[in-house]
Order: sequence, then structure tokens, then C-alpha cells
Amino acid sequence: MATYHRPVLLRESIDALNIRPNEIYVDATFGGGGHSMAILEHLKEGKLIAFDQDPDAEKNANRVTSKSFQFIRANFRFLKKYLKVQNIENVDGILADLGVSSHQIDEADRGFSTRHNAELDMRMDQKGTLTARKIIQTYSAEELQRILGMYGEIKNARTLANAIIGSRVNAPVRTVKDLKNILNRYAPRNRENKYYAQVFQALRIEVNDELSALKEMLVGASEVLKPGGRLVVISYHSLEDRLVKYFIQRGRFQGAVEKDIYGNEIKPLRAVLRKPVVPSAEEIAENNRARSAKLRVGEKI
Repeated sequence: MATYHRPVLLRESIDALNIRPNEIYVDATFGGGGHSMAILEHLKEGKLIAFDQDPDAEKNANRVTSKSFQFIRANFRFLKKYLKVQNIENVDGILADLGVSSHQIDEADRGFSTRHNAELDMRMDQKGTLTARKIIQTYSAEELQRILGMYGEIKNARTLANAIIGSRVNAPVRTVKDLKNILNRYAPRNRENKYYAQVFQALRIEVNDELSALKEMLVGASEVLKPGGRLVVISYHSLEDRLVKYFIQRGRFQGAVEKDIYGNEIKPLRAVLRKPVVPSAEEIAENNRARSAKLRVGEKI
């Protein structure tokens, strides 16, 4: 499982959870199981519930032999619902490592990476019907501009959207190579790889409805945590991090924190750390994919 995905900020995230050996914890993004295995090392009579929607992650989970472990194949946006099915009303800590696993990136046929030529797929849950290819082939110029600008923060989103529309009239845009051939004409010189990554991020977020799922997970997590329980989230780009930061600090995703008639703040969590934890230079040197990670911690009030 270690070859599937190297867990980022492992020691820092486990420390932040403040694990007690007989309590209940959730790993909302099982992946290769690195964080889960570390949590299990701290448990005695406690329990760990792990979530992941990827079938390959489920294969990894099937290798875990601990009696304290239970795996649920589902998107973490449904965390609260599935815990209730298990007759679990409250938990003591929740960990979520957002983004794409190393395995998903390295598996060429998943279509997540700009390094491999494959069908434009990008589904984390392969039972889903929306793919990156379908977006490129069927979305209007306005819809493409929206996701490229909003999710990829592409500055020339309108120009690129029109170029994609024009290209697909002449020939289908089916593969990573097909798309990169279009992007090459509009990418800033000497920043091509970053431009590719931004476009692929935008498509991936749209395919998997990632930001809406994250919002639902954060709200659900805050509702199932016991007082004093910890929510630990590792994010990899500003769109995710901003949602996590605002929710922990304000209990909402935009606007100021709500207050009652006495001026007391109404929010479910308090920020444990003033600033996010970031990987050390040594960790980044060993695992380049950790370079953009930020860890934030909220504690249930």
C-alpha cells in the first residue's frame, strides 16, 4: 500500500488528531491507507472508520486486518449519513487528505496526469457518468470559461474555451494529447506545465464535484464531532484551503461569522492553529507532491 500513495504530513496530522486509544476516528480519504495505519497504531479498544470512493482504495482496505478497522466505499460528502447507518452518532476525530492520490496520477488510463496519453477520464469514482472528455466535448463556451476561470484560475479562460469549441468541431478531443495540442497554443512561455496543471485541475474538480463535496463533508464533520473532537484537513490548492480556513474560522464559507443577540459567535469549531502547517524541506525533497500541502485543524466547541 505504501507504493499507492505516500501520506503527506503524516506525523503532523496524527499529532493534530490528539488520538485517545479507546475512541472513534474517521479517515475520510483512505487512499493507500498510510494515515489509517498510523491511526490504528494508536488505538486499543477504539475504532477507525475509513471512507473512499475509489475501487483501488477499496482493494487496499481489504488488506487491513485490524479488528478496529472498518471501510466504507463512499464519497466523504456522505460521511454523516453512513456513520448513522453504522449507529455512530458522534466521533472523536476526523482526518481528510484532499486531492488526487499518487496512484491515481500514475495510472495512465485514469487520465489525471498530463504526463501520460490516455482517454480524458478523471473520475475518482469510476461509476460516475461525467468524464473530462464529456466536458470538453459537450460543454458550451460559457460553461468551459466558467470552470477554467473558477476552478483552474486560468487568466485567458474565455480565449481557451473558444479554442476548445473550435477544435472539437473539426475533430473530437478525446485524449490528453488532443487537449495538450490545443493548450500549447495558449500556454504562457516557459510556464506550460503549470498551465496544463491548472486546466487539468479545473476539469478534475468539475468531474468530481470536489468543492461541493468538500463543503458537505466539512458541515457533516462538524455535526458528528464530539465536543473537543478534532477535524484535521490537508489541502493542496487555494480553492480547497480557502473553504477549509473559512469554515474552521467562521463556521461558513463566505461572509462574516454569525453572532447571537448577545454578540457571541455562532460557529461549531475553533481554530487550533493560527497558521496552517506545511511540509518541511526534507519532506518536500523526498516527496515533491507534498510541496503545496497545508494542514489546518479545527476543534469542536
